[in-house]
Amino acid sequence: MDKYLLKLGTAVSSAAIVAASFLAPAMAVTIEVSGNGSDSDNTVNYTQENEVEIEQENEADITNNIEVDANSGNNEAEDNTGGDVTIKTGKAEANVTVNNSANLNQAEVNACCPGDVEVTISGNGSKSDNDVTVDIENEVEIEQENEADFDNDVDVWVNSGGNEAEDNTGGDVTIETGDAEGTVTVSNNANANVAVVGGDNSGGSFSVWVTGNGADSDNTVNLDLENEVEIEQENEADIENDIEVDAESGDNEAEDNTGGDVSIETGDADATVDVTNTANLNWADVDSCGCIVDGSVKVSGNGADSNNDVILDLESELEVDQDNEFECGGGHGYRGRDGKDGKDNACNDIEAESNTGDNEAEDNTHFDGDPSIQTGDASSDVDVNNEANVNKVGDVDLDGENIDIDINLEGLLALLLGLLD
Repeated sequence: MDKYLLKLGTAVSSAAIVAASFLAPAMAVTIEVSGNGSDSDNTVNYTQENEVEIEQENEADITNNIEVDANSGNNEAEDNTGGDVTIKTGKAEANVTVNNSANLNQAEVNACCPGDVEVTISGNGSKSDNDVTVDIENEVEIEQENEADFDNDVDVWVNSGGNEAEDNTGGDVTIETGDAEGTVTVSNNANANVAVVGGDNSGGSFSVWVTGNGADSDNTVNLDLENEVEIEQENEADIENDIEVDAESGDNEAEDNTGGDVSIETGDADATVDVTNTANLNWADVDSCGCIVDGSVKVSGNGADSNNDVILDLESELEVDQDNEFECGGGHGYRGRDGKDGKDNACNDIEAESNTGDNEAEDNTHFDGDPSIQTGDASSDVDVNNEANVNKVGDVDLDGENIDIDINLEGLLALLLGLLD
């Protein structure tokens, strides 16, 4: 028993995995033309042909264009004379996580029938002419194909204010911001094909006897067993995300201050974007290939003017064709803070912006009523979730003994397989 453990860890992006496992079909064939004698002419003609052809193909094109700025204010205090001027910012934080995993093919062909065949033309004798022709053909063809095209443009700008305090003379001027957080999480998983053909080789077994023979015997057994499985699975996915997150904590200005208190205090501006696209999955488990199970023919006593023919033609054919196509955007491009926009028909073109105020206090001159601007809290939250196509034939145990998949495509698999319950 082959055990496949596939592990792939991705930081930003990862691509293709192909795995195949194959055990040759069971070949138990017993032919006996036994006693013979008299005018014997005994012929055994036996042909066995087993063909397994597995073709797996992945193509992934992943582009991540990520720009992150975290700035804690454009602070200026300017022409101070005399007293207090304070600009205090602090936290400006940007988190970007992009996780692309792409293609997986897994194919397992475990000895797929036919198995036992037993032919006996027994006693023979007399004017015997005994022919046995057995033609066994077993063919499995699996073709799996994935193509994925990812394009993620992420632009994050986090700033804690455009602070200026300007022409201060004398007393207190305070600008205090802090907190501007931007978080982008993008996870795209794309294609998976899993095909398991005939696991335990159940099926097979046939027995033909023509037994006693004798007299004017002419005994013919013609047995033709044919089994053909053809699976073709195909995915294509085109995913594009253009994401811009802008969290600022005010465009603070306090301006032409003279004398007393002027205070601008903001803080808190959060923009969070979470995008998950999962795409295509085909699987096919072809339950034991639909092979012949059991069977028995007996043409017993024979003798006298015997002419005994057994002609069996058993054919089992299974064809599975599965196809997905998922396109979530029509062109690639990039839009940055400069306004340049080359994106055409983008899927998930997301812009989240949080700003806590365009604060200005302007031409302050100290008098008893103190100017104060205090904001804080401006939050944006965007969550996008796209799931695409699933095809399924039969049962596949992805956690079983023969296939163990621990891979960053598991997000895709888990999600899409959940849809099948």
